[in-house]
Amino acid sequence: MKTDHQVTSSLATSERQEHASICRLCLAYCPITVKVQNGKAVSVAGDTSGTPYDGYTCPKGRALPEQHNDPQRILRPLEKTNSGFKEITTEDAVTRTAEKLRAIIAKHGVNSIAYYIGTGVVSNPTGQVLGHSFFNALGSKMLFSASTIDKPAANISTALHGNWVAGAQGFEDADVWMVVGGNPVIAKSNGAPPNNPAKRLKDAVKRGMKLIVVDPRCTETAQRAHIHLQVIPGEDPALLAGMIHTIIAEKLYDKLFIEENAEGFDNLRTAVSPFTPEYAAQRAGVATEDLIEAARVFAQGRSGSVVCSTGSSFSAHSNLSYYLALCLNTLCGKWGRAGDLAAHPNMLLPSYTPKAQPYAPYPVFGDQALRNYGLKRNASGLPTAALADEILTEGDGQIKALFCVGGNPVLSWPDQSKTERALEQLELLIVFDYKMTATAEFADLIIPPPLTLEIPGCTSMVESLKYIGVTRGFSIPWAQYAPAVVNQPQHADLVDDGEFFYRLAQAMNLQLELVFNAGYGPHVEAPANKVSLNMSSPPPSVDDILEHACKGSRIPLDEVKKYPHGNSFDHIKVPIEPRDPDCKAKLCLDDPMMIRELAEVFEEEARSARNSPQYPFQLICRRLNNFMNSMGQGEASLSKGEIASSIYMHPKDMDATGIESGSAIAVESSHGSAEGVAKADPSLRPGVVAMPHGFGTAIKKTSSIAQGASVTRLIGMEEYDPISGIPRMSAIPVAIRPL
Repeated sequence: MKTDHQVTSSLATSERQEHASICRLCLAYCPITVKVQNGKAVSVAGDTSGTPYDGYTCPKGRALPEQHNDPQRILRPLEKTNSGFKEITTEDAVTRTAEKLRAIIAKHGVNSIAYYIGTGVVSNPTGQVLGHSFFNALGSKMLFSASTIDKPAANISTALHGNWVAGAQGFEDADVWMVVGGNPVIAKSNGAPPNNPAKRLKDAVKRGMKLIVVDPRCTETAQRAHIHLQVIPGEDPALLAGMIHTIIAEKLYDKLFIEENAEGFDNLRTAVSPFTPEYAAQRAGVATEDLIEAARVFAQGRSGSVVCSTGSSFSAHSNLSYYLALCLNTLCGKWGRAGDLAAHPNMLLPSYTPKAQPYAPYPVFGDQALRNYGLKRNASGLPTAALADEILTEGDGQIKALFCVGGNPVLSWPDQSKTERALEQLELLIVFDYKMTATAEFADLIIPPPLTLEIPGCTSMVESLKYIGVTRGFSIPWAQYAPAVVNQPQHADLVDDGEFFYRLAQAMNLQLELVFNAGYGPHVEAPANKVSLNMSSPPPSVDDILEHACKGSRIPLDEVKKYPHGNSFDHIKVPIEPRDPDCKAKLCLDDPMMIRELAEVFEEEARSARNSPQYPFQLICRRLNNFMNSMGQGEASLSKGEIASSIYMHPKDMDATGIESGSAIAVESSHGSAEGVAKADPSLRPGVVAMPHGFGTAIKKTSSIAQGASVTRLIGMEEYDPISGIPRMSAIPVAIRPL
C-alpha cells in the first residue's frame, strides 16, 4: 500500500515546478496552482486554466506557503511535562494515549472519553471518518462538533419544517436571492455559490437578479444588494414574520403549491398576524416601505431562495429565524420543480433521482441526554455549549478525556474562563494541530498533522454541504482531485488524524468500520457505504479513504483524476422527476415549538436591554477576509503586524463616546469583558459594535492589548437555545469604555 508520504517523495527537485491543487482552508475549495522548489511551496495563485472559479483565490489561500513553511510549526508530537513540552515519537504518543485511555475507561467507563471536531477538519475531512469509527468501536457516544455552536439551526429547522427531495431552486438562474446574516463575499460557503461568490453575485445582479440582504452592516455583499435591510441585531424573526405577513395579506403566496405540499398555512397566518409591516419594521429598525418591497420582490420572483447564515444563527431565536426562512421558501414555492434541472447534480456523491416532493419533518430530539441545562442530542448533534460543564460536573458521566481535532475551544466555546477551567481539569487532552494555539497550551499531547498541500484531497466534501443547508454546496457539475504537491518537512514526524486513530485502535485491539452516508435525516440518496478495515494491515492512506468515500459516485474518482485542474462535467444533466403518485409527505408551516416561540418574540416587544443605559450598544460578530476563525493570525502576510482584537464602531458612536480610532478600549457585557483596539467602521449600523471571531489568547496567559481578547469572554450560558444549547453569541448588549 503506497502511503501519502511516499507519494510526495518524487517532488524534491531544485527546479521550480507548478502543480495544480485545491485550497482547503475553507469550504470554497478554490482551485489553485502551487509553485514548488526543493519540495517546498514557493507561491500560490488562483488557477486561471478556465475553472468556474475564474482564477480566484483569497489572501488566506495565497499565504499557504507561509503556513506550510512556518518556523513556529510543530513538526513532532509534543508531550507536556512539569518543565514544559518535550518532543516524542508518534509511536510513543499512540502507546501513551492507549495506556491512559485504558486506565480512564476502567475507572470511569467509555462515555468519559469525548471527541470534539472543529471547523479545521475542512482541510482534511478524511480524518474525522476514522475518528468517528474509533469512537464507535470504543462504544463512546460523546461526539461533539462545532456545528452545534456555528449553525445548528440549519439542521434543526429542517427537522421541524421538512425539506425538498429535489432541493431548493438554484442560484445560477435565480431572479431573486435573499441572504440573512451572511456575507458570502468574505465567508465563501455561506449564502452564495462557493466558486468565487463575489463574481457570481456581480454577474447575477448584472443579468437582472435582485439581491436582498439582511444585515446590521453594509457588508461587501450588501453593497451589491437591490434592497439592504440594515436590521437591528437580533430582530431577524420579527422582520421575517413581517415579510410573511405581507405576502399572505397581499395574496402573493403560491396557493397551489401550498395546497399540494404543505400544511399549517392557517396557523402560520394567525401566528404572524401581529407582525404587521409597520410593527415588524419598527422592531427591526428598517423602513416599512423597504420591508414591504423586499416581501414583494421575493414573492414575485420566478425563482430563487432565502438563505440564513452565521449572523442569524448566533443571535437569539436562531431556530425560529431559520424556520421562518424555510416557510418563506415554501409559501412562495421556491423549491425545484418537475422538469427543471436539479441544482445539486452530484459528481463525487452518489447518483440519485431528484423528485419534486417533500420529505416530511422528523424528530428533532434524540434519546441521549446530557447532565446539564436539560439538553440532549438533537438534529444538529450533541450540544457543544454544554461540553465544558460536562467536564466540570462531577459524578457519573463526567468527561475525563477529550480528543480535539481541528478546533480551538479556548477561542470558540462560550465562556472562555469556564472552558479553560474545564480543559485544565481533564485527565487527558489530546489536541491535533500544527501550531501552539490557545487550546494546545492546555494539552497533554499535541499531535501535528500534515497540511493540505502535503496530502491528497477532492471536492466531495463541498458537494456534501447540500445535506446541511438548502442552498449550500456546488450548484455546478464540478469536481476536482488533487494529489500531494509538496513534501512533508524533512525529519518531521507528522501523522494524519485518521492514521493516529487507526494506530490507536490497533494498540487497543479495536475493529474499525468506516461508514459513509449520503444524506441526513430521512433524506438518504444511497445506502450507507460501509467498509470493515483489516486491522493487521498498515493504516489506510488519505487516498485510500477518498477512494472509499467516493465509491458509487456519479463520476468515478478515477475519471476526475484525469483532469488535474478539475473539470466541469457539463454533459451531466439531472432533471427533476415529478412527485410520486403515492407521496403523502407535507412540509410543516406551523411547528408548535416555533409558533410558541414566535408568540414569545412578539411579547418581548423591543428588547429593553437594547436601550439599557448600562449596556447602550449591541455587539455582533464578523469575519475578516484574511483569517479563517483563529487560523492565519500568526502569518505575517495576513496579520500585517496587527494581531490585536479589533473592536469596530461607527464613527458617530466614537465621536459620542470620545473614543479615537486606534485607542485601547474594553467591551463589557453582563457576563464578562474583553479588550482590544477601536477601529472606525462606517458600514455598521449606529449603536452596533463588532468583533471578529477567533482572536485573543488564553486568559491564564499574561496578555496585552497587542494580543487582544476573545469575544467568547463576553458569552455565558445565562441565555441559551433549549434545543441546540447555543447561547446568544451575537446581538449582545454591551458597554464600551476607554483603557
